[in-house]
Amino acid sequence: MTDERLLIPYPVIVEGRYDRLRLESVIRAQILTTDGFGLFNQREKTTLFRALAKKNPLIVLTDSDGAGKLIRSRITSCIPADRLIHLYVPRIEGVEKRKKTASAEGILGVEGMERELLHKLFEPYANGEISRRLSENPLSKTDFYIDGLTGGSNSAEARDAFAAGLGLPSGMTPNALLAAVRMLCTYEEYLALVGRNESKRKEE
Repeated sequence: MTDERLLIPYPVIVEGRYDRLRLESVIRAQILTTDGFGLFNQREKTTLFRALAKKNPLIVLTDSDGAGKLIRSRITSCIPADRLIHLYVPRIEGVEKRKKTASAEGILGVEGMERELLHKLFEPYANGEISRRLSENPLSKTDFYIDGLTGGSNSAEARDAFAAGLGLPSGMTPNALLAAVRMLCTYEEYLALVGRNESKRKEE
């Protein structure tokens, strides 16, 4: 029987074992868990992550709630940014099948995501497309400034609205959003989303 799961060459970090089990039905990869907030108290975990990051970039996929953001922030604080690949699941209201009640924020975690969504999320990392896309994408903070996504009094709200359109969580920093958009969109797709002609950047 053919294994149709995606072969991912990078280690993947998720929060818990149910997240790992969900991903194991979609990808073939080294999947590691933070054990939720256990990461904050386990030096062995962070030491392992640092060691792995020296050899290969690490993919980070946490829930899109407040706890997931804190865990992602912890990982970011101990591993160089250029050794991390941040993936995000959308904020979808619901309750995981194994639970009787919803989470504190009432949204699904990684374990509750549809396989098709996770497959689409990881597919670029299985065929090398992401390396090509990043190398060809000139999107930068200059673009964010031109389009009001940074440097303005309403930039945070603009980023949240833009992120929501891409199925990304709210509250992302300019750097985090930029990294995600460069992976999700070509430069032309970005320009179309913000409704801007490329010549405007040249004029600036």
